[in-house]
Amino acid sequence: MKTRVIHWFKFSSPQNFYYLAGKMWPWFAALAAVLTLVGLWISFFVAPVDAQQGQGYRIIFVHVPASQMSMFIYLVMAGWAGFGLAFNTRLSGMFASALAPTGALFAFLSLVTGALWGKPMWGAWWVWDARLTSELILLFLYLGFLALQASIDDPRRADKACAILALVGAVNVPIIYFSVKWWNTLHQGASVSLKGSSMASTMLAGMLIMVLAFWMYTIAIALVRVRNIILDRERHTEWVKHAVA
Repeated sequence: MKTRVIHWFKFSSPQNFYYLAGKMWPWFAALAAVLTLVGLWISFFVAPVDAQQGQGYRIIFVHVPASQMSMFIYLVMAGWAGFGLAFNTRLSGMFASALAPTGALFAFLSLVTGALWGKPMWGAWWVWDARLTSELILLFLYLGFLALQASIDDPRRADKACAILALVGAVNVPIIYFSVKWWNTLHQGASVSLKGSSMASTMLAGMLIMVLAFWMYTIAIALVRVRNIILDRERHTEWVKHAVA
């Protein structure tokens, strides 16, 4: 009996990955939709009211996953950009470009939901807290990446310039994460860690499901967006003409 061997390196070709992504993204999109519905239901209708923060705490079920994803996406984006810069791979730059809008969206969502939570808890929509300020810088880095990408006509030159920006900006991510430990900030520390959780089990379940939902959404939308980037950059090739025919 012969064992079927999958040659994963063939998917480093934009043409091959285009078709693979086309098969994958609907599954991730479906998982994102289901997990979001379940997560929101648990978070807003099943999880108990917090003894100190009341109903207002429920915004963390959107705020925390958005904040986590905004940081993680930037690291992945910087990783793809750096890989493309080092090995001159076309697909790497495309992936970095595909991830940037979603990362910017989550950074913006993190700041908005944080403001909505901060007003009743701190009495102000915004404070120049270390974590809030560094998260705002992260949003500017995403927007800078997108602006730089759009300002350079040659996609390969744009990828290299954006890769340098992404790698330099990556230093901001650990600053965001460790800011509550390094400085005396208003922002509370993590409620969930490797040592355990201070949250009720129902709250924790809702939080984890929402994190997974954001993951699935990120993968789905990145696959859709990278397919569009591939079509745009490879539009003069024969296979693209057949693919869109």
